[in-house]
Amino acid sequence: MLFLRQQSSYYIDTLAKSRPDARCFLRGDKTHPDLAGKALFFQTKEGVLLQVEVIGLPAKPGRCDGGVFGFHIHAGDKCAGTPADPFAGAMGHYNPYACKHPEHAGDLPPLFEAKGRVFMVFLTDRFTVRDVIGKTMIIHARPDDFTTQPSGNAGARIACGVIRR
Repeated sequence: MLFLRQQSSYYIDTLAKSRPDARCFLRGDKTHPDLAGKALFFQTKEGVLLQVEVIGLPAKPGRCDGGVFGFHIHAGDKCAGTPADPFAGAMGHYNPYACKHPEHAGDLPPLFEAKGRVFMVFLTDRFTVRDVIGKTMIIHARPDDFTTQPSGNAGARIACGVIRR
């Protein structure tokens, strides 16, 4: 148990005392103008520690109605697009090793909203901060099913941001 406490303290200290190595500010599409969020990226010796905060997610009315959203890093470098696909410039999932879904480097844990908000911290070793600078992050309207190829059937892209130093 001491090891777990030491590891937890290391991650908490990293978040509290370190400057992020990269950030991503997410904004909602036209149908979700109040959706906004940020992801902070901290490179550690074990991998990348991500801290994610989002507000304005579509809150679900009932206890069993969902409130789970797909969340991925995409390979594109912009959030521009067309009226039919406002974030087309984000392209597909970041997948530098041509893995099957959900083993893409850009496959992230889903967002579980609570009254339209999310706060989450997790560690991944699927990429380094340097690998994803300039890539995009996408929030999808539905949860990723972790099965459907190539991208998990997570639905429309409702928010996007570019990862920057």
